[in-house]
Amino acid sequence: MNDMITVRGFVASEVKSSTTTRGTATASFRLGTTERRYDRANNTWVDGNTNWYTVQSFRFLAGHVGCSIKKGQRVLVAGRLRLRQWEHEGRVYHVAEIDAESVGHDLMWGSANFTRMSGTSAPADSTAADSAAAGISPSDQALADPASVSAGSSSEWEAEDAEQAPPEDESVPAGMDDPEGTGPLMVNTTTGELVGAGV
Repeated sequence: MNDMITVRGFVASEVKSSTTTRGTATASFRLGTTERRYDRANNTWVDGNTNWYTVQSFRFLAGHVGCSIKKGQRVLVAGRLRLRQWEHEGRVYHVAEIDAESVGHDLMWGSANFTRMSGTSAPADSTAADSAAAGISPSDQALADPASVSAGSSSEWEAEDAEQAPPEDESVPAGMDDPEGTGPLMVNTTTGELVGAGV
């Protein structure tokens, strides 16, 4: 199966991190998604069925998942759905797995503080590397030849963002004033925190 899905749910197990025999980092966890439905008879929202997935992540994503995701947290997972089945002692078992391409906290349920990890970005594909060597920006390459941008390559904004990483502990305007009237608030680009005179 090669279906891309996005699932919103809760982490139901601790993250299991390991390394394959070839040295590839992996991390996996169980994800539960419970539908909510309105019970007209009782005039209230109730839990419906819960679907269970095993989320698998690899390489750099696995490292980030291992240090960021904890049991009980609400997350969003995007990736490829795989349905597997096997037989044991006469019974057939089924499991739904997601090969994750992205994992993140669901900010509907709380806040998070993003920390950009330097030196852990995925390697550029050959098209991007060839374009960079020729002095062609990713946006110009996409305009000139949209077919040359592979489906698995980083998006244009990711490539441009990687080239223009802010220096450590730089603060940029947050676009709002301190409610206490002490001046404009700033955002620390390393921590994502608001900084300013009254903060």
